[in-house]
Amino acid sequence: MENRFDMQQTEPNGFQAMLGLENYLQNSQLSKIHLGLIKIRASQINGCAFCIHMHTSDALKQGETAQRIFLLNAWKETALFTEEEKVILAITEEVTLINQNGLTDATYEHAAKLFDEHYIAQIIMAIATINAWNRIVISTKRTVK
Repeated sequence: MENRFDMQQTEPNGFQAMLGLENYLQNSQLSKIHLGLIKIRASQINGCAFCIHMHTSDALKQGETAQRIFLLNAWKETALFTEEEKVILAITEEVTLINQNGLTDATYEHAAKLFDEHYIAQIIMAIATINAWNRIVISTKRTVK
């Protein structure tokens, strides 16, 4: 599979805007572990090999365990993830698969018991951002090298 074009070179202003969202997320309250889980799980759902490769590599460098990454797509079936991480993963799935039911009241209410509105807003911004990156990468056929 060959790359179609390089978005950064073709539309540098749009690419810079996306990098602005990344900068916002890197400076948000989101923990690096939470942000990594969001990026990996959304990329798994969307089938973005480039992003899965990038974000699993980053997560390992930041101290995430291989075992948790291997079991991420089965997070509901394991005790390896905390309650907070599980609600973040539920939000990630529901927002990424927005056409199914969207962010359900039950998931939102669970999140509201664990996080303040700012943290929930940052979770949603992280999910929206990685979904946008997934769509850019898949549409331009960016490959893992």
